[in-house]
Amino acid sequence: MRAIWKGAVSFGLVSVPVKLYSATESHDVSFRQVHVKDGGRIRYQRICSIDGEEVPYSDIAKGYETEDGEMVVLTDEDMRELPLTASREIAVEKFVPVEQVDPMLFEKAYYLEPEATGAKPYALLREALTDANRVAVVTVALRQRTTIALLRVHPIPDSEPVIVLQTLLWPDEVRTPDFTVEAGEVKDREVQMARTLVETLSGDFDPAEFEDDYAEAVQAVVKAKVEGGEVQRTATSTKTGGEVVDLLAALQRSVDAAKSARGEASSSKPPKKTPAKKAPAKTASKKTAAKKTAKKAPARKTAAKRTAAKKKAS
Repeated sequence: MRAIWKGAVSFGLVSVPVKLYSATESHDVSFRQVHVKDGGRIRYQRICSIDGEEVPYSDIAKGYETEDGEMVVLTDEDMRELPLTASREIAVEKFVPVEQVDPMLFEKAYYLEPEATGAKPYALLREALTDANRVAVVTVALRQRTTIALLRVHPIPDSEPVIVLQTLLWPDEVRTPDFTVEAGEVKDREVQMARTLVETLSGDFDPAEFEDDYAEAVQAVVKAKVEGGEVQRTATSTKTGGEVVDLLAALQRSVDAAKSARGEASSSKPPKKTPAKKAPAKTASKKTAAKKTAKKAPARKTAAKRTAAKKKAS
């Protein structure tokens, strides 16, 4: 794993230097929209909804839409005035019972690894959280924005437990349902039957008992098609080639647009061709050689006619 953030956990006068790692990753199956005819990926342009023209990156700004549909454009200067922070501190605000935190607030989990100099205070914090059966409510700046989070102890099979930073949603990000459930009168006999069913299906939770059969089925179908030769070979099959050229072209267009806006002459040059696109040039050279050969052919025939004419004359 690669650390995505470095900082320090601070509680009281104790500071624990730590590294942050993403604790989860998505294995969800994703598909691309492609052209059925040749397997080419479908691309989308940045089109303005008002004038219908394609908009270069240099002309795109951040906009905030109000409740009545008005659009407020924020400039770079506006963005610089926002309360962003580059703090590298995970500040402990208080220690609370874990049952007081609604799981609805849980967002993303990160592993905290101590730096070499912070191993002992890290272990002390881990033991204190375990013994008190509490979690630490903290504030931390991730991606320049302050958020609330929890520090909790996470057990690891056949290893020492680690501290996890669990980011939380802000309270106003949790929606209140706009419906009510009116089931009418529930009879005692029905409640007893429901309890019996719960007891019958009771057990311990083991996530390893469940499998993502959808992802496995998709992979099986894809594997069968690959083995059967049902694969569309496209210019971008290697995941490089075309992507790089498109990016260079987009960057060059952005530079030209910026220069044009300042009244400067464009000095754009066409992007260099990748090795995959040199094949047409060779074909063209072969065709040119063929044309030269075709042009020389009549000269040979003419020479042959002259020889024949000399023989007749003699």
